[in-house]
Amino acid sequence: MIARYSRPAMARIWSDEGKLASWLDVELAALEGWAEIGVVPPEAVAEIAAKAKPPSPERVAEIEALTHHDVAAFVDAVAEELGQAGRWFHYGLTSSDVVDTALALQIRDAGALILAALERAFAAVVVRAEEQRETLQIGRTHGIHAEPTTFGLKLAGWAFELDRNRTRLERALEGMRVGKFSGAVGTYSATDPEVERVACERLGLEPAPASTQILQRDRHAELLSTLAIVAASLEKFALEIRHLAR
Repeated sequence: MIARYSRPAMARIWSDEGKLASWLDVELAALEGWAEIGVVPPEAVAEIAAKAKPPSPERVAEIEALTHHDVAAFVDAVAEELGQAGRWFHYGLTSSDVVDTALALQIRDAGALILAALERAFAAVVVRAEEQRETLQIGRTHGIHAEPTTFGLKLAGWAFELDRNRTRLERALEGMRVGKFSGAVGTYSATDPEVERVACERLGLEPAPASTQILQRDRHAELLSTLAIVAASLEKFALEIRHLAR
């Protein structure tokens, strides 16, 4: 992200540190799932949870220069602090179990910030629409003067558009509230559906139905399309304000 255009809370989510912290959250949730079905000793899970800390991006980069694999480098970096219990870390998982599920956590947190901003914008525009309901202005068609209207009516249109965008974004974010712990091709050959259920529950996600190596990308496409619509709305509002100043 470009620092000068990033708000601190959003920048933290998408920083390397934020990503690695999300990866660790996913790994620890998976261990709780393994403990639930009696595969990993609970004392090992407790020891790992007590010792495991998100590694520094610099340390992960050092190891990745040797392994040429980002998740393997992350696992090795965390395991350096775990002792014998570290043999259970990343047990039964494939890289995309971690990466895609952690991305869902990051999207959830980032989406909450965007939704809150949309709520504030909607509330502010509603107030202004009420204030300006009788403020006359010239309406325009094809960029030229047409019939009289009110500035409040224009703002009301923006408010309804923001409300529709809020509904769209809530739906798209709900579609992204899923995780997977189903292995390299989605068949649970090295894991167990119960591990997935428990881990997703711990993370506040739902198990994705019929995942493959990855979460299905139509979920991400819907979210990105929705964000594009939101951005287009905001650009339209700003451009119209600029034109109204002429």
